[in-house]
Parts: sequence; structure tokens; C-alpha cells
Amino acid sequence: MKLTHESLTAAANTIRGLAMDGVQTAKSGHPGAPMGLADIAAVLWLKYLKHDPSDARWADRDRFVLSGGHGSMLLYSLLHLSGYKLPMEELKRFRQVDSLTPGHPEYGHTDGVETTTGPLGQGLASGIGMAIAERMAAARYNAEGADPVVNHRTWIFCGDGDLEEGISHEACSLAGHLKLDRVTLFYDSNGITIEGHTSLALSDDPKKRFQAYNWHVIEIDGHDFGQIDRAIRKAMKVTGKPVVIICKTHIGKGSPNKQDTHAVHGAPLGEDEVRLTKRALGMPEDRFFHVPADVYETFRASAKKGKRARNKWCRLFKEWSRQNPEKAAQWQDAFEGRIPDDLADSLPAFDPAKPVATRSASGIVLNALAKRLPQLVGGSADLAPSNMTWLKDMGEIKPGEFSGRNFHFGVRELAMAAVMNGVQVHGGFRIFGGTFFVFSDYCRPAMRMAALMGLPVIYVYTHDSFYVGEDGPTHEPVEQIAALRSMPNVTVIRPADPTETGAAWIAALNNRRGPTALLLTRQNMNVLDRSQYPAASNLEKGAYTLWQNNAGTPDLTIIATGSEVEIALAAAKRLEGRNVRVVSMPSWELFEAQPAAYRDSVLDPACRRRLAVEAGVSFGWERYLGDGGAVISLDTYGASGPYKELAKKFGFTADNVLAKAQALLDR
Repeated sequence: MKLTHESLTAAANTIRGLAMDGVQTAKSGHPGAPMGLADIAAVLWLKYLKHDPSDARWADRDRFVLSGGHGSMLLYSLLHLSGYKLPMEELKRFRQVDSLTPGHPEYGHTDGVETTTGPLGQGLASGIGMAIAERMAAARYNAEGADPVVNHRTWIFCGDGDLEEGISHEACSLAGHLKLDRVTLFYDSNGITIEGHTSLALSDDPKKRFQAYNWHVIEIDGHDFGQIDRAIRKAMKVTGKPVVIICKTHIGKGSPNKQDTHAVHGAPLGEDEVRLTKRALGMPEDRFFHVPADVYETFRASAKKGKRARNKWCRLFKEWSRQNPEKAAQWQDAFEGRIPDDLADSLPAFDPAKPVATRSASGIVLNALAKRLPQLVGGSADLAPSNMTWLKDMGEIKPGEFSGRNFHFGVRELAMAAVMNGVQVHGGFRIFGGTFFVFSDYCRPAMRMAALMGLPVIYVYTHDSFYVGEDGPTHEPVEQIAALRSMPNVTVIRPADPTETGAAWIAALNNRRGPTALLLTRQNMNVLDRSQYPAASNLEKGAYTLWQNNAGTPDLTIIATGSEVEIALAAAKRLEGRNVRVVSMPSWELFEAQPAAYRDSVLDPACRRRLAVEAGVSFGWERYLGDGGAVISLDTYGASGPYKELAKKFGFTADNVLAKAQALLDR
């Protein structure tokens, strides 16, 4: 079917009508952006977007990201019209409980939604992660001189708010540096935010800004189908640079009284204005959620084109798999997220006679596991030598070259975490990213999105306590561990020694339900002799009895995490004549997932004297201590000085643990 100006206009106006009606019916939402972007969306989806609604997870589909997720009725309208599993009844249930059309698009909830977008800028950065993943996959699987099995693009819609958020600066700077092509950003430049015109708080020159980032810049009228079409075709020819198309648009396009005003940004137009707008657009005023038959036909014809493209790709992939059986097997493992059952057999052994910082142990473990997992990739926010996150002899991702496995994210923690999300949702890789634990605060918005989506990304957070020492309180995490534990669907693991660190990596890689944060020490830790203590693989249960001097219900249970397990164990062994148990509790989340019988076997309900020891705030520990317990914690900020002196100052010594334990026993 040939697309004409009339058919594109009908498609765009239908999108506007669905957006208006959805928001009006829900009595909440954001109609302005969908109405303003409808022309661009119609051209992109009907002429250029490579997708097949009958297989929303097709590996070589183009990725489309609506970064301004508040404009979700645009995406829902496009998905419905194209034939995704989103019936009209769900559009009518926009923003209602248990509908497939929540207020902001949610990954894994609605067919065809590539990533959860809510906080502005997150979708943009995740989209850049998807584009990076496409280039990485192309470098690994495409054979020179043969038809490529990885051959898709990433298209991102963003608005003024996305570009005001700091994450956009981080992510766009990284994309330009990497000479990342096959990604196109449509900037919906309508000049309106919630409070009014953007001139209230913004006077940037977006063209100069993106040119400074090393992007190719195109400027168009976002309502001129010819300009839109030519811009997309030009963008697809650009190599060695990401492309931004600055689209001058009218928010609420078509509304006689609210177009170009902030009144149409985040509120229904009102019944009278909806009717007036439909009249102005030449649509039936008394029809709601109206889709003309020829518009359905136009979108379905485009979908058939996508289905043919997928069928062609399936034939190509089958032949490629026959000719490249090893790469094909690697592809299946990577895209299906398989982890070898015997992966733990690859863990290195640590000598009990040689103390090792758990960050260093993590680096040794990571490199050993990476040899078994070619899909494992990652990097650090300019801290690889400190985080020990470098994969040796495995190459690096650099401008225009994506065959390596090591990222240089630069000092961009938030962009790093969001790009990780994009790489993970794209598929084909398992990604980790590192920084100092105190800077997890910079990662948290993107961590929250990963938790919402259930993405199995891995954060390597080193320098995990006041033991950072001389760097002082600005670099000494205190409240961060409680903050991470408060986040639903995030698994926090703080291993007690180098051997537990290996087990922590296995647990993180086996966790497919959400993000994992590994908290690792800067200072050296003793290696527990596992011939005298239970196996470190018990870490997978979250907590386990590490040592007890007698059988039965203990008189006192000392619970510790990470570096504090050492001093807890040392103190317990000095409590003569009493039955004392030491529990290593590297992960609350893993422990809470165990059956009640197991939890009671570790924390015996009959033992009410419990002492927790952790170099962080006490918040949350009451759940394990009850009314008969106490905690040695740090409920203030740290200080600058040698870490051993700070340990004495803050009471993290075996002597202090012994004194607190004795006081509990004497009570």
C-alpha cells in the first residue's frame, strides 16, 4: 500500500483522537505530547520501523523507546493500531488498575514495550544502551561479506524535560564519544513544560549542544511529512555518529484553545475541547476511540511488511546457524540467559594464609568466570583499577569499535546504570558496572528502574564502609546499605571473605529476578579456612551458621556481615563457658527467600540474645534482633584517618564486640 499525505494525516489524527479519548476517559494523563508527536510517529512506524507485532521479542527488530513515558497513549495507540496484543478495550482502560495501559509504559507488562520509562531521561539513556548492545552483537555475530544477522536500529523519542535532566548529558556525551551510529533521537522541541514555556528555566542551544557531543544534527518542522521522511532517510545514511532530529512541534496539535500551552501537557482537554479538536481535525465529534477502517488497513499493511522481514531473517538465521554452529550456540545461551550448572567449579581457590580484599577477590573471580561466559560484559565509572572490574585480555569498547567486553563509562554513574539497563533489555549480554559504594546514590534512579523491570544487572560496589579511611566521610558509605535493602527486588550481598565473594558472584549470576549489588571491601580480609568452617556456597541461602562452640540453642547469637564477620568470630571464641553462635549474613534478601524452618535453624527463636555487627546504620536490624538484642553500628558519618584507627574510634573491634556480647549475656 502506497502511503499518501492523506493516509499519513488520517493515521496521525487517529493517534491524536485515541490519545485525547484515553486521557479524557481516565480523567488524567498527558495528551499534549502524543498529539504533537503523532505526525513523526506515523511516518516512522508506517515506513521505517522494522518490527513484527506477531513476535514482539524478535531479536532483530528495531527498538523504539518513548523516553517521555508520560506520553504513553502515543505508544499504546501505535501498538494497538499495528496489531500487538493490546485490544481497544485496554486503551479504554487507560491508567486503570490491572490494565495493560498503565500511566507510564512498563517493560514485561505490555506487549511491544521495550523498556520502562517514567523519570525523564531514563528512557533516552536506556535507548543508548540498546544501541550499544546492537553494535556489540553485530561485532560478535555478523560475518564479513555475508548478510548480517544483527541489523536493526534504535529510535528514541524525547522531549524538553528529558534533555533538561542531567542523565541526558551523561548519556549523550558517551554516545557521541563512542561514535555510536544506528541510533536516532527525535527531540520533540515544543517549548512547553508543566509550569509554562521552557524559557522559564531553559535557554540552551540544542543544536550546538549536540554538535559539541559529536552528534549529527538535523532540524525539521515536526508536522511536515516530507521533512520528516527526508530526515529519517538521511539519518539512516549517517555512519560514525548518533543522529538527533530536532523537531519543532506544537504540543496539543489541533486543539483550538490549548495548542502550544502548558494546559494540554498533563491534564485532559475537557469534553468540549475534545469535540472542538476533533472538528478542527476533520474527525467525527461524537465518536470515541474511533479508528477508521482505512487507518487499520494502513497499519496492518505495514505490519505485514514487518512479518515478511522477520520471516526472511529467520531463514537467514537458520542458514547462519548451520554455517556457524559455535556462534549459534553462544547466541542461544546469551539471548536465553543460560548459566552453566557447573559454573561454581570455575571459582578460584584462596589461600587462608594470604589476606585479600574482597574487591581484589572479586576481580580474580570475575576474570575466571568471564572465560566461561562470553556474554558477560561490563565496566566501571572510571574506577576499574579500584573496583577490579577489568576483564583482562578481553578487549575494550571504544569509539567505533564494539567487539570488546570492557566499558569505559567515564565519571557518569547514572548514565552507566541506565545504559546497563538498555544493554540488558536488548538481550544477548549479561552486564555489570562498578563504582564506589558511596556513589550508589548517583546510580539509584536507574537501579530503581532495573528493579521495577526485574533486570538481572549486577552492581559492583567497592570501598563499602568507613574502612575507606583517609578519604573521609564524603567517601565512606553509612546509610547506603540500608537504602539498597529498602528497594524492592534488589538483592544486596556483602560477603565475609574472598571465598564468599566467589559464591556471591555465582548467586548474582543465578539471580534472574532482578538486580544484585555486591558490596566489597577496600581493605584486606582474612581467608576463612573452609576445612574448619562450612562451605562458602552456603551464601546462596543468605545466612548460615559459621561457627558455634556447642550444640543446641545458643545463649547468644552474633550476626555479622562483610568485614565485621572477622571481629565477630574473634570475639565469640573468647566467650568461654557460654554457648555462642556466629552467623554470617551476607544477604537479607536471600535469607528471607528461604523456608521458615531454615531461617529458624539459623536464628533460633529460643535464643533472644542477639548481637548484630555491621559497619553501617542500624536501621532495619530490629527485624532480626527482637526485644532481646543489640547492634554495633555506625549511626553517624565517618571520619578521615587510617582505617585501623577509625575501627577503634567507632567500636568495630573484637574487644568491643566481646564487651557488648558479655553485657547481653549478663543481662
